[in-house]
Amino acid sequence: MRPSLAANCDAPMTRFVAHLDMDAFYASVELLRYPGLRGQPLVIGGSRGVASAGPITAENALRLRDYAGRGVITTATYEARQFGLHSGMGLMKAAHLAPHALLLPADFDRYRHYSRLFKAAVREIAPLIEDRGIDEIYIDLTDLCDASWSRARALAVQLQEAVHVATGLSCSIGLTPNKLLSKLASELQKPAGITVLRMEEIPERIWPLAARKVNGIGPRATERLARLGIHTIGELAAADPGFLVEHFGRSGGAWMHAAAHGRDARRVITHQEPKSVSRETTFDRDLHPVHDRARLTETFSSLCVQLATDLERHRVVGQTIGIKLRYDNFRTLTRDRTIETPTRDSRTIRRAAGECLKRVPLERRIRLLGVRASHLIAADGAAAAPPVTGSLFG
Repeated sequence: MRPSLAANCDAPMTRFVAHLDMDAFYASVELLRYPGLRGQPLVIGGSRGVASAGPITAENALRLRDYAGRGVITTATYEARQFGLHSGMGLMKAAHLAPHALLLPADFDRYRHYSRLFKAAVREIAPLIEDRGIDEIYIDLTDLCDASWSRARALAVQLQEAVHVATGLSCSIGLTPNKLLSKLASELQKPAGITVLRMEEIPERIWPLAARKVNGIGPRATERLARLGIHTIGELAAADPGFLVEHFGRSGGAWMHAAAHGRDARRVITHQEPKSVSRETTFDRDLHPVHDRARLTETFSSLCVQLATDLERHRVVGQTIGIKLRYDNFRTLTRDRTIETPTRDSRTIRRAAGECLKRVPLERRIRLLGVRASHLIAADGAAAAPPVTGSLFG
């Protein structure tokens, strides 16, 4: 039986919510720097050490087949995705699927620069933005649309053009009555697409899609749904709500039923105070606390400076400073220290984090190192202190 949308018609006051997602963001930023790589299967990942010396071309760029180390794909161009490569995939596995694909290291300072550029361009047109990460935002266009879908689409075109002018990059936009549908819609016509979707179009355009396309239905839930004979969003919409509650719990089952019908009452949140701020890095190889002391010390100091900069940007200070360590056996330890005076001073952060480090055993190789600040308090005042140096242990 085909599920009904009779109870799900647009409310009298239709909302216009856009989800703007940059297309293969990291890879696209790299292609601005290395235009000769356009059209090539290209992945971003690994460490800074994977880059070739001098200008990178299709001839001298590192191929996946020549990569040795532990790392994952951060993003992949659409040409690389045709070979099954995707973000989160291990680089060694990717090398088996597409040994000829090119590999570049991630440059997050550059990506953050372009992230600020595209968001500033959007705010000039539509200031009600919810920041969802380095390459995506939600935008509430309701007050700018005069209740007109054609006006809303014209705004989406204007936003897309403004992003391209500011960055030279393309983005895809989903425009629907809510955040859940807009997130889904922005994926339907990548790259450089604009998808406008109204509630009455859900049966035709959304229900035939795989259930995993709904943001929030992950691999494990997808497998469980498949065992229950539910593979598409339409089949999920047609399922009895009680049946879903029985198998996924009261809140999970109710949410799945609502999501399959395109219902989502969440508002675009334009500002949210962070509960904590952290910086961490995963090394391309496990580092020994003695033999690799210099690199660990340099990384540790750099993370503290980056954390101080983040705190300054958020205009907060932290009263609790902590560290995070992951060993080569994947065991993870955290330690925290509450200091007397809240801070965003990099030297104070490093001193407190160093004291935390003294409380963990440094006998195994280290896979990940991180620092964080929590118990944040709004603050004004001077900028973060300059970089600091010293021993890893103090």
